[in-house]
Amino acid sequence: MTRLLAVLTLCFTAANAQDWAKQKLEQSPRHHEFVTVKHDGRSVDTFIVYPESKAKTPVILMIHEIFGLTDWVKDMADELAAAGYIVVAPDLLSGMGANGGGSSSFDQEGAIQAVSHLPPDQVTADLNAAADYGLKLPASNGKLFVTGFCWGGGQTFRFATNRPDLRGAFVFYGPPPDKDAMAHIKAPVYGFYAGNDARIDATIPDATAGMKQLGKTYEPVTYDGAGHGFMRAGEAPDANDANRKARSESLTRLKSLLTHLS
Repeated sequence: MTRLLAVLTLCFTAANAQDWAKQKLEQSPRHHEFVTVKHDGRSVDTFIVYPESKAKTPVILMIHEIFGLTDWVKDMADELAAAGYIVVAPDLLSGMGANGGGSSSFDQEGAIQAVSHLPPDQVTADLNAAADYGLKLPASNGKLFVTGFCWGGGQTFRFATNRPDLRGAFVFYGPPPDKDAMAHIKAPVYGFYAGNDARIDATIPDATAGMKQLGKTYEPVTYDGAGHGFMRAGEAPDANDANRKARSESLTRLKSLLTHLS
């Protein structure tokens, strides 16, 4: 519980009004759609963005923050689709809200509470189902990546322990799984961390040592001066220089890694 509260505190300032993200998304030329992915009696609303490409492309599974599937997450999905990838972003709160609604049926505090209490096995099953759906799309070339932010960053690292066909996992300021779980990771893991984020940064040395001992690839980079949540904060109209710089450098690194691993 203490760990969870720390995550919430660090993420809280990232959940400001997102009109700017919604407006940007509405101006995108790319095709967006919601589909319902069904598995094991669950229906998971999933946001999909397609790149403008005549060739088949890899799939990126995107895991949302503790605030649920927000406008910013959809905006981020669109941004990675612009780089040439199908992006699949499941709403892990699907069916958990009032009248069977998802993220949009919660206020901020409600979303935080609901996401923090999601059963881990359900999260894994939802993510696997969304990933499988994306890979089966006719426009997919069968290559799968995963990325996520804050709570979703931790889930990204954890998903890598459960998904052997991943080509790469990109963890944005999220904690690692325990060492026993790390032993199951097949894909290279790349970390993106904020310099002003002592709680998360404190996990990096042990994660580095554990992954190295297990013979796994783990390459963390920390961006000086940036705060937790810099991918969202660095895009906002009131972004400070450090967050804006960290976001820009992270995107450049992420796109380069995706190109290399694809």
